[in-house]
Amino acid sequence: MHLSSIHHVAIICADYPRSKRFYTQVLGLRVVAEAWREARRSHKLDLALPDGGQIELFSFPDPPPRPSYPEACGLRHLAFRTPDLDACVAHLQRHGVEVEPIRVDEYTGRRFTFCADPDELPIEFYES
Repeated sequence: MHLSSIHHVAIICADYPRSKRFYTQVLGLRVVAEAWREARRSHKLDLALPDGGQIELFSFPDPPPRPSYPEACGLRHLAFRTPDLDACVAHLQRHGVEVEPIRVDEYTGRRFTFCADPDELPIEFYES
């Protein structure tokens, strides 16, 4: 078996317009496709990352809350690589996003920080 990269990450949101705004206007991801799926009463938004990966943003009626704190089994967080963490943090703060203090990875020496998306999904920004 040969795996070459992550194709996409799927995220279910509680408030579709709010999450769409966060991922497109705050994070700056490009819309590839958007659809309303009547049978599921669900939006599906495909967003492009610069490396070819995608984020799929879904809305479903009344999704249960995501257990994050304390951390639950399953996907822990979504991480984005950035060449300039300081510029990334400044951009997020200009958009009113609360960002944790910058930390240093004890194993790699690289700087990183976290924020949360509108549904409290932890998002990491890793400088490399």
